[in-house]
Amino acid sequence: MSKIKCIIIEDEPLAVKVLTDYIMQVPFLELQATFKDAILATDYLRLNNINLIFLDIHLPKLKGMAFLKTLTNPPAVIITTAYHQYAVEGFNLNVTDYLLKPFDFERFLKAVTKVRTDQSENQKGSESQELKEFIFLNVQKKKVKILFSEIVYIESQQEYIKIITTKKEYVSKMSTQEIEAILPANLFMRIHRSYIVSISKIESYTAEIVEVNGVSIPIGRGYKDIMKTCRF
Repeated sequence: MSKIKCIIIEDEPLAVKVLTDYIMQVPFLELQATFKDAILATDYLRLNNINLIFLDIHLPKLKGMAFLKTLTNPPAVIITTAYHQYAVEGFNLNVTDYLLKPFDFERFLKAVTKVRTDQSENQKGSESQELKEFIFLNVQKKKVKILFSEIVYIESQQEYIKIITTKKEYVSKMSTQEIEAILPANLFMRIHRSYIVSISKIESYTAEIVEVNGVSIPIGRGYKDIMKTCRF
């Protein structure tokens, strides 16, 4: 398994040093950046693939929990704080672990090992999914089989998604985050908060739009660099 890319969002220099030292001792962790406040980290997360965030709660400008609620598809999160009263709220937001300061290396290692285990299981599930050629989705109270090869693009419509295929259109009650999680990553690409496209159906693209089967789809502001990094 590849290394877990992580960032630290923490405004206390000593806490940053402790976390950095701990990370350096774990072979499967790779520190990418540190940030003094959550706002500075927002753009970085939008443009970079990060697997894990070490997040303090009491941050300047934007508190850690408030920041976490702004993330539509967050990576794994380990809360690092001196305040135990936020633990329940943290776990309600699906954080992986909650480290109370001061914590020792053994407790830190237990938390990051949990992240590694979770991501290893998710990767196995994703690889299994990629071997399939179709999915079944709930459409009008029925489970409908949809072939990956026939999907052109997927559009978010509030609580629903519209799946446009080469044959017909389907509407299913789920989010773009949920459908993205079960689609093979080597076949589909998120280019906008509201759009996922089939890579094989892309006919042309610019910095602003992608054309799939004669339809122009906008590239979201936070996804502008995605076409530069893709290998078709």
